[in-house]
Amino acid sequence: MAKGILGKKLGMTQIFKDNGLLVPVTVIDVKPNVVLQTKTSEKDGYEAVQLGYEDKREKLANKPELGHVAKANASPKRFVREIAGTEMQVFSVGQEVKANIFKEGELVDVTGTSKGKGYQGVIKRHNFSMGPRAHGSGYHRGIGSMGSRNPARIKKGKKMPGRMGGNRVTVQNLEIVKIDLDRNVMLVKGNIPGPRNSYVIITNAVKARNAAVNPDALI
Repeated sequence: MAKGILGKKLGMTQIFKDNGLLVPVTVIDVKPNVVLQTKTSEKDGYEAVQLGYEDKREKLANKPELGHVAKANASPKRFVREIAGTEMQVFSVGQEVKANIFKEGELVDVTGTSKGKGYQGVIKRHNFSMGPRAHGSGYHRGIGSMGSRNPARIKKGKKMPGRMGGNRVTVQNLEIVKIDLDRNVMLVKGNIPGPRNSYVIITNAVKARNAAVNPDALI
């Protein structure tokens, strides 16, 4: 079972806990999500809830999108994703999902799109070692051997320079330090993927869920 909510990364800061411990946190905007659709195993083959986050102008939506959100009596949304599982089936179409489905101290997984870093070499992209740093060396940041003598081609999967970042990344087991329902923000310990104002998916930690079912899973 899983529960989740959509949000937006606002940035990072630090707060003091009651015991005086300084904790770095990421501030996530978690305005109420609207349930746009429910998926059932009888009709769709799986169980999930489709959530929409942050309104956008109707001018920016096409007719199918307007018809879809009209069933939930909602306005078009900028970020729409599904949360799979049976735990969210308690919500019906048109209802709002707020951050109070979580509680402080709970562990969550946060999924987002990592920062794009453009075209990068193998040292930055794959953590390769540099060549000799002496002046006599003419090879400092090269890729190294291609290993292409037998067979006489570069094998598929060879780590090479290329586009870095812009990938779907999930950071697991992050602690919820604070939830402010009045401001619709959630403070999560540590960092999460993506730049500021990027959209994220927050779900309860899958490893924590497995540990709840099977206490020996993490041993």
